[in-house]
Amino acid sequence: MNEIALAKASPADRIGSGTSPIRRASSAAHAAITLGIIGGGQLARMTAQAAAQFGCEVVVLERQREFPATGLATRTVIGDWNDPDSLLELASLVDVVTLENEFVNAEALAVLEQRGHNLWPSSATMRLVQDKLIQKQTLVAAGLPVPRMRAVERVADAAAVAAEWGFPLLLKARRNAYDGKGNATLRSLADLETAWRNLGGDSGNPLFVEQFCPFTHELAVIVTRGIAGEVVTYPVVETVQHNHVCQVVRAPAPVTPEIAGRAAELARRAVCAVAAVGSFGVEMFLTRDGGLLINELAPRVHNSGHYTIEACVCSQFENHVRAVLGWPLGSPDLRAPAAAMVNLLGTTRAAGCPQGLEQALTVSGAHVHIYGKARSAKGRKMGHVTALGQTVEEALATARRAARAIQFGDAT
Repeated sequence: MNEIALAKASPADRIGSGTSPIRRASSAAHAAITLGIIGGGQLARMTAQAAAQFGCEVVVLERQREFPATGLATRTVIGDWNDPDSLLELASLVDVVTLENEFVNAEALAVLEQRGHNLWPSSATMRLVQDKLIQKQTLVAAGLPVPRMRAVERVADAAAVAAEWGFPLLLKARRNAYDGKGNATLRSLADLETAWRNLGGDSGNPLFVEQFCPFTHELAVIVTRGIAGEVVTYPVVETVQHNHVCQVVRAPAPVTPEIAGRAAELARRAVCAVAAVGSFGVEMFLTRDGGLLINELAPRVHNSGHYTIEACVCSQFENHVRAVLGWPLGSPDLRAPAAAMVNLLGTTRAAGCPQGLEQALTVSGAHVHIYGKARSAKGRKMGHVTALGQTVEEALATARRAARAIQFGDAT
């Protein structure tokens, strides 16, 4: 269901900084709105592109001098994003601060709100989402379905859960995990000690165990929620993963309208449960019996929504900018009956310069995005290709023709 709806108020709606949407950095009537982004990867790059169409300036906080959003930032602050002083330096230069990742400590972010700066999503939202065990406990408290999970402090705790639930199981890091990094599948007790050690359990990295979910489809929904609680919901899509990295996105997902409607409603309820502001990605599993389980929330624009740049009236990036600036949200409706996105992934450690781009650009209807990363690596997201069509199969065929032409760098 693609619609603009006013979300009902809940106790979670009271979570936030309580500050006004825009604190003008300058009193000059002509001064541009300035958006601060913590992190400078491809998500910051595409958010900055969306902000630029409104005449906004963008300041990026990054830990290194070269990053994908470099050329689109009006100014760059180099520093540790977990250092309150670096965060305050960024905030002093902008009207609103937002994030392109969920790895910034919520306690450090809270300092911005305490000093009167505008931060969206709020530090309270980030505190609920960035620890994946707390995230799922929050969803359960809101009556939402998630896979069964349990915190574990020792290998013996995980072994006890395995004896109770059986195999296979997933051992997961509570913080700083993405694209399969921080997760391990346990098929027997023989896997447990190695997985525990690899995930840092012996060095104090908090872990939890999750019941394995046999599924038929992996689904995702982008939901954008504004400061006042207004919500727009993008089409339910199918994501196809390989080695825990998204390879393909199909829009809309090949599911019945009834399942799509339930998935969209679960996604809306999930972002409201954490008082989200901005575009959030909601990933879920469709089980063999038609059930839906929320896998996780991403408190930011999301890879499963990159297709929206060309395929939707208002992209996830534009709506994220609108949301955090307190502006009216745009329509999430598809511009064509179907769309598909193919991620461009690195295959080896090499230079990040794309080879075959000119050939890819000869494919009519293919929209190529290169992220500008200096180096590629196996499985690293280097870009994506989107195409529209009358059917998902038609769109996917077009996107794949262009994607097959592109490789990154060489072995030197």
